Amino acid sequence: QVQLVESGGGSVQTGGSLRLSCAASGSTYGISLYCMAWFRQAPGEGRETIASINNLGLTSYAESVKGRFTISKDNAANTLYLQMNSLKPEDTAMYYCAAVVRSGGFCYTYADFAYWGQGTQVTVSS
Repeated sequence: QVQLVESGGGSVQTGGSLRLSCAASGSTYGISLYCMAWFRQAPGEGRETIASINNLGLTSYAESVKGRFTISKDNAANTLYLQMNSLKPEDTAMYYCAAVVRSGGFCYTYADFAYWGQGTQVTVSS
Protein backbone atom coordinates (compact mmCIF):
# COMPACT_ATOMS: atom_id res chain seq x y z
CA GLN A 1 0.00 0.00 0.00
CA VAL A 2 1.41 3.35 -1.06
CA GLN A 3 1.66 5.97 1.66
CA LEU A 4 2.13 9.68 1.08
CA VAL A 5 3.25 12.01 3.87
CA GLU A 6 3.31 15.77 3.37
CA SER A 7 5.49 18.18 5.31
CA GLY A 8 6.74 21.76 5.10
CA GLY A 9 3.56 23.69 5.77
CA GLY A 10 3.43 26.58 8.16
CA SER A 11 2.55 30.23 8.65
CA VAL A 12 4.14 32.97 6.57
CA GLN A 13 3.44 36.58 5.69
CA THR A 14 2.31 37.80 2.29
CA GLY A 15 5.17 37.57 -0.18
CA GLY A 16 6.90 34.78 1.70
CA SER A 17 7.90 31.34 0.49
CA LEU A 18 7.42 27.76 1.58
CA ARG A 19 8.56 24.43 0.19
CA LEU A 20 6.23 21.49 0.64
CA SER A 21 7.47 17.91 0.45
CA CYS A 22 5.56 14.67 -0.07
CA ALA A 23 7.44 11.50 0.82
CA ALA A 24 6.18 8.32 -0.81
CA SER A 25 6.68 4.82 0.51
CA GLY A 26 5.33 1.33 -0.05
CA SER A 27 5.63 1.27 -3.83
CA THR A 28 7.52 -1.45 -5.64
CA TYR A 29 8.49 1.01 -8.38
CA GLY A 30 9.21 4.06 -6.27
CA ILE A 31 7.60 7.13 -7.83
CA SER A 32 9.30 6.82 -11.22
CA LEU A 33 6.12 5.47 -12.82
CA TYR A 34 3.77 7.74 -10.92
CA CYS A 35 1.78 10.73 -12.02
CA MET A 36 1.56 13.06 -9.02
CA ALA A 37 -0.05 16.32 -8.03
CA TRP A 38 -0.67 18.89 -5.34
CA PHE A 39 -4.19 19.90 -4.36
CA ARG A 40 -5.43 22.39 -1.82
CA GLN A 41 -8.65 22.87 0.06
CA ALA A 42 -9.67 26.01 1.90
CA PRO A 43 -12.39 25.92 4.58
CA GLY A 44 -15.80 25.61 2.94
CA GLU A 45 -14.31 25.09 -0.50
CA GLY A 46 -13.77 22.10 -2.77
CA ARG A 47 -10.42 20.44 -3.36
CA GLU A 48 -8.55 22.33 -6.08
CA THR A 49 -5.75 21.05 -8.29
CA ILE A 50 -2.67 23.24 -7.96
CA ALA A 51 -0.08 21.48 -10.06
CA SER A 52 0.67 18.08 -11.49
CA ILE A 53 3.68 16.27 -12.90
CA ASN A 54 3.70 13.04 -14.87
CA ASN A 55 6.35 10.32 -14.86
CA LEU A 56 8.14 12.04 -17.75
CA GLY A 57 8.40 15.29 -15.82
CA LEU A 58 5.76 17.19 -17.79
CA THR A 59 3.96 19.70 -15.60
CA SER A 60 0.68 21.55 -15.50
CA TYR A 61 -0.46 24.39 -13.22
CA ALA A 62 -3.62 26.13 -12.15
CA GLU A 63 -3.81 29.68 -13.45
CA SER A 64 -3.93 31.02 -9.92
CA VAL A 65 -0.41 29.75 -9.14
CA LYS A 66 1.38 29.96 -12.49
CA GLY A 67 4.66 31.81 -12.18
CA ARG A 68 4.64 31.53 -8.37
CA PHE A 69 4.60 27.79 -7.65
CA THR A 70 6.87 25.07 -9.03
CA ILE A 71 6.21 21.35 -8.82
CA SER A 72 9.11 18.90 -9.04
CA LYS A 73 10.02 15.40 -7.99
CA ASP A 74 13.10 13.45 -7.04
CA ASN A 75 12.63 9.85 -8.10
CA ALA A 76 15.70 8.67 -6.20
CA ALA A 77 14.35 10.19 -2.99
CA ASN A 78 10.74 9.15 -3.73
CA THR A 79 9.70 12.70 -2.94
CA LEU A 80 7.42 15.25 -4.58
CA TYR A 81 7.95 18.96 -3.95
CA LEU A 82 6.03 22.19 -4.28
CA GLN A 83 8.03 25.40 -4.13
CA MET A 84 5.67 28.25 -3.33
CA ASN A 85 6.86 31.83 -3.76
CA SER A 86 5.11 35.20 -3.54
CA LEU A 87 2.47 33.71 -1.28
CA LYS A 88 -0.86 35.47 -0.89
CA PRO A 89 -3.56 35.23 1.79
CA GLU A 90 -5.78 33.42 -0.73
CA ASP A 91 -3.20 30.62 -0.83
CA THR A 92 -4.21 29.72 2.72
CA ALA A 93 -5.47 26.12 2.69
CA MET A 94 -4.71 22.54 3.55
CA TYR A 95 -2.37 21.18 0.89
CA TYR A 96 -2.50 17.53 -0.19
CA CYS A 97 -0.34 15.43 -2.45
CA ALA A 98 -1.81 12.68 -4.60
CA ALA A 99 -0.45 9.94 -6.83
CA VAL A 100 -1.46 7.32 -9.36
CA VAL A 101 0.55 4.76 -11.30
CA ARG A 102 0.46 6.03 -14.87
CA SER A 103 3.28 5.69 -17.35
CA GLY A 104 3.30 8.19 -20.19
CA GLY A 105 -0.11 9.62 -19.48
CA PHE A 106 -1.22 12.63 -17.49
CA CYS A 107 -3.26 13.33 -14.41
CA TYR A 108 -4.98 16.43 -13.08
CA THR A 109 -8.48 15.99 -11.75
CA TYR A 110 -9.46 14.56 -8.38
CA ALA A 111 -10.81 11.35 -9.91
CA ASP A 112 -7.47 10.57 -11.56
CA PHE A 113 -5.72 9.74 -8.29
CA ALA A 114 -5.56 6.56 -6.24
CA TYR A 115 -3.42 7.64 -3.30
CA TRP A 116 -3.65 10.68 -1.04
CA GLY A 117 -1.68 12.16 1.81
CA GLN A 118 -3.17 13.55 5.02
CA GLY A 119 -2.34 17.15 4.20
CA THR A 120 -0.22 19.98 5.55
CA GLN A 121 -1.60 23.40 6.51
CA VAL A 122 -0.39 26.58 4.85
CA THR A 123 -1.46 29.90 6.33
CA VAL A 124 -0.55 33.22 4.73
CA SER A 125 -1.20 36.38 6.71
CA SER A 126 -1.50 39.87 5.29
